[in-house]
Amino acid sequence: MAASNSPVEQMESGTGQTAAPERNGEGPSPHAVPGRKYGWLSRLRSYFFLDPLIWFYTLVMGLAALPGGFFDRDGRRLHWFSYGWSWLIMKTIFSPVTVTGLDKIDTTRPHVYASNHASALDIPVLYVNLPFRFRIAFKKELLSYPVIGWQLKRSGQICLDQQNPSRSVGSIRTALKGLKAGMPLVIFPEGGRTDDGQIKPFLPGAFFLAIKAQVDIVPIALVGTYELLPMNTYHIKCRTLEMRVGEPIPTAGLTVRDLEALSAKVHTALETLYHAPSPISL
Repeated sequence: MAASNSPVEQMESGTGQTAAPERNGEGPSPHAVPGRKYGWLSRLRSYFFLDPLIWFYTLVMGLAALPGGFFDRDGRRLHWFSYGWSWLIMKTIFSPVTVTGLDKIDTTRPHVYASNHASALDIPVLYVNLPFRFRIAFKKELLSYPVIGWQLKRSGQICLDQQNPSRSVGSIRTALKGLKAGMPLVIFPEGGRTDDGQIKPFLPGAFFLAIKAQVDIVPIALVGTYELLPMNTYHIKCRTLEMRVGEPIPTAGLTVRDLEALSAKVHTALETLYHAPSPISL
């Protein structure tokens, strides 16, 4: 019997269907480690050790968060549970993260952090390595998952219905109110995970909230997460990762008419970060 997807993979895919075959090497991975091969020992480690542990963490941490959530008006406790869940996953998958550029950001100010989305493990990477509380925009499909969906909703995360944007008005207002009150927001402007490791075009209106709140946009390039766990796979290939944080891109004085130009500017900045030579040995 084939191993099931990791819970993080299923949580992000929003389908619950059987995983498709892994990529067969068509085209090079953007950040593949030269000479690194992942054989049957790596697969066995993933199927019988890493994936079951992630399932266990998700179940235990999710259930443990339920009682406290009823008394958590601002989502602080639930953010801590999300951090703890992510920390356990990152310690388990043997994939240390090198962070660059974050020390140049004034993290006491609210920003919209725009990250590329290459893997279901992007979220744990962000929770562990962003040293502040934030809200994250997620797809409506994730609400259908027991425990996970409840925690996302109860902790004040921003639910977006890509099929019917008008239903997202309430969440957008909540996110805008949070930004103006000092709560940072993390978004994936591509709207979903890439299937080839390359940064995809951004959704129209991805930076609407940043313009409305007049806050800077901070690009974040997650390097190596695609090779760690691509879409439609359940084989976690342990490796070194990077989180590259770019210079803030201001929105002061911009209006919604500037959305297209702003989106292009952020896309270029993110691609530059993502494809820059690595300062570390991967």
